[in-house]
Amino acid sequence: MVDEVLADTRRAMRKSVEAFRYETATVRTGRANMALLDAIRVEYYGAQVPINQVANMGVPEPRLITIQPWDKRVIPAIEKAILASNLGLVPSNDGSIIRLPIPQLTEERREELVRVVRQMAEEGRVSIRNVRRDANDLLKEAQKDGEVPEDDAKRGQEQVQKLTDAFVGEVDEILEEKEKEIMEV
Repeated sequence: MVDEVLADTRRAMRKSVEAFRYETATVRTGRANMALLDAIRVEYYGAQVPINQVANMGVPEPRLITIQPWDKRVIPAIEKAILASNLGLVPSNDGSIIRLPIPQLTEERREELVRVVRQMAEEGRVSIRNVRRDANDLLKEAQKDGEVPEDDAKRGQEQVQKLTDAFVGEVDEILEEKEKEIMEV
């Protein structure tokens, strides 16, 4: 019982960390990164689809993303979706390729992005602590019902706390890397 709870806890905490990692990848850092476009959906034949399902994307230069749609009729929809995304990117096209120049970030914008990433990190930590609370509740309930001896439940709670500390540490490491990446000029 305790091992099952720990395995489920580890899995749920890992998902929280991966969700945070994915979220931070969508934050613009002044460098071209195709992950910036992951959340953008394009209207294509009546359906909302990710850009990478209607076009080839590339990063030919450190400050440029290119998007080459398979169907040239979708270019206006891609441009519209990028403009509506609030990424602060202005697409330009030559009729077959969309170019997204990545502008240099101002110091003020960098600080704002750091605040956004810190908020994301706090949400990640809260998610991990919620998983910890749920695991501890399960262990206490199992102890109360007589399924698990008291010392096993206590040991399980200690292990849950160690997992929590490890995964919160991972979130902090990702945050530190992203802050450094954002603040680099």
